[in-house]
Amino acid sequence: MNAILAQLLNGLDKGGAYALIALGLTLVFGTLGVVNFAHGALFMLGAFCAVAFRYLLTIESVRTDPTQMTPWGQPVEIKTPIVQDWFGEWGAIMVDYSVPLSILLAIPVMLLIGVAMERGLIKYFYKRTHAEQILVTFGLAIVLQEIVKSFFGPNPIPQPMPEALRGAADIGAWIGMGEGQLTYPWWRMVYLLFSLVLIGIIFAFLRFTTFGMVVRAGMNDRQTVSFLGINIDRRFTIMFGVAAVVAGLAGVMYTPLLSPNYTLGMDFLVLSFVVVVVGGMGSLPGAVLAGFLLGILQSFASMTEVKSLIPGIDQIIIYFVAVVILLVRPRGLMGRRGVMET
Repeated sequence: MNAILAQLLNGLDKGGAYALIALGLTLVFGTLGVVNFAHGALFMLGAFCAVAFRYLLTIESVRTDPTQMTPWGQPVEIKTPIVQDWFGEWGAIMVDYSVPLSILLAIPVMLLIGVAMERGLIKYFYKRTHAEQILVTFGLAIVLQEIVKSFFGPNPIPQPMPEALRGAADIGAWIGMGEGQLTYPWWRMVYLLFSLVLIGIIFAFLRFTTFGMVVRAGMNDRQTVSFLGINIDRRFTIMFGVAAVVAGLAGVMYTPLLSPNYTLGMDFLVLSFVVVVVGGMGSLPGAVLAGFLLGILQSFASMTEVKSLIPGIDQIIIYFVAVVILLVRPRGLMGRRGVMET
C-alpha cells in the first residue's frame, strides 16, 4: 500500500510538469493554430533563467582580512556573495531561495521571448501547413539549445533547493499510517502544489477575466470577434507570451529535480506532444487531464515488480496508452470536432 501511494505521488509530481508544458502547447495551438515544436526549448530556457539568476546572486566580492595570514605571509582573502554584503542575513536567504526567487526574472524574460518568437517568426507561418510549422519551430528549438550550450556549456548545472525544503515529509504520520511508513521529498510536493496553483491561475484568467473571455471566443470564432472591432491578433500574441511564461516557470521550479542541460527541452518535447494529442488538440482541460494521467501511468510502470513482468514497459507505456486511446477515440480524451481534421 505504501509503495502504491508513493508511486501515485511520483506520478502526480511528474504529471504536473507534463500538464504545464502541454497546457502552454495547447494555448498556442488553440489560439494561433500553430504546432510549436520549440515549446520544449521554452521549458529549457526557463530552467536556465534559474541558473542565470543564481549566477547573479552568487557574484562574489573579495576582501582581505589582515588578522588572518596565509602560510606565505599574505592576508587571507575572504569571498562572500555581493548580495550578502549588501543585505546581510537577508542576502544569505536570497541565495538559499534562488530557485523560487528566479521566478521574478523568468516571468518578464519568458514573456519577451514568447512575444518576440511570435512576432519575429511564428506569425509568418499561420497559414502554412502543420508540417511546415513543425519544421521551422523544430529548427528554432535547435538554434535556441545551441545558443544556451555556447553560453552555459554542455554539462548539467545543479541547482540546490532551499535548505529548509531538503529532506522528506512524513506523509504517513499525517494520515495515520505511523511514522516513517510513507515519506516524500518536500520539493516534489512543492512542485506539485506549484503546478496545481499555476494551472488554476491560467484557467481562472481565461474564464473570469474579460481578456480571457475574448480569447476563448476568438479560439472558437476568430473572424466574428474581429468583426466586433477587437484586435484579436494582439491578444493572441499576448497569449503566446503567456504560454512561454507557463513553460518557463515549469522549467524554473523543476531545476532542483533535474539539473538544467541544453538538451532538457528535447527530453520533454515529445512526451508533452503525446500528452496534448491524448488530451485532445486544442483542449485545455484535456491537456491537464492527460498530463496527470500519463504521469501516474509512467510512475506505476517504473515499479520494479511491473518491470520484472514486462521489461522496458516504463519506456513505452505513454506511447502504448496514446495508441490505445487514439484508436478508441481519435480526437483524444476531450478533443473538439474539426480540430486537425480535413
